[in-house]
Amino acid sequence: MKATIRPRVKICCISSVQEAQMAIEAGANMLGLVSAMPSGPGVIEESLIAEIAEQMPPGVTSVLLTSLQEPELIIEQQRRCRVNALQLVDSLPAGSHHYLRAALPGIALIQVIHVTGPESLAEAIAVAPYVHAILLDSGNPTLPVKELGGTGRMHDWQISRAIREAVSVPVYLAGGLNPDNISAAIEQVGPFGLDICSGVRTNGKLDEQKLTALFGQLRYL
Repeated sequence: MKATIRPRVKICCISSVQEAQMAIEAGANMLGLVSAMPSGPGVIEESLIAEIAEQMPPGVTSVLLTSLQEPELIIEQQRRCRVNALQLVDSLPAGSHHYLRAALPGIALIQVIHVTGPESLAEAIAVAPYVHAILLDSGNPTLPVKELGGTGRMHDWQISRAIREAVSVPVYLAGGLNPDNISAAIEQVGPFGLDICSGVRTNGKLDEQKLTALFGQLRYL
């Protein structure tokens, strides 16, 4: 897919209605709401996810991060949380994406690819035809306790660019992004969107000054 000039911005790990409002006022197009994970920051109860999703204004996408791998359980979770999009942070069994799309029309599927090496390119190409978007992150699903996001680490952007150029769906870039490196990320990868969690937080809390700095950088694009 062609490079984006000004990417969409997803602020992840939203922990309250107040954080959601702050991110939206700063300019976020999407908000990430993290359900139960084996590790990582930002996990909140499904009841709070549903409360935040219900208050989203038009034009802002609510994204549920789910570590579930069984399609039936993912469907049930989406119906409880009532979000616009699902961010699938782990791999799913063959045929699962088709099943989800049939069961949840109108709900966007964003498949996470954890960029651990050149093999991630083949993984992204294989799944791209079955999802609405791909998100490139820096986790490690092979660890005894899986890392499925929120690591604050960057990965190899050369691989990310190769993935972006090879697939026909939008590509979001995550992993260690912050106001100081997003310009370089956009130039080197050309993503459709940026996904940021720790880079706009201080002591785990959403930081208004960092949000302002982030969107200030994007105004120059």
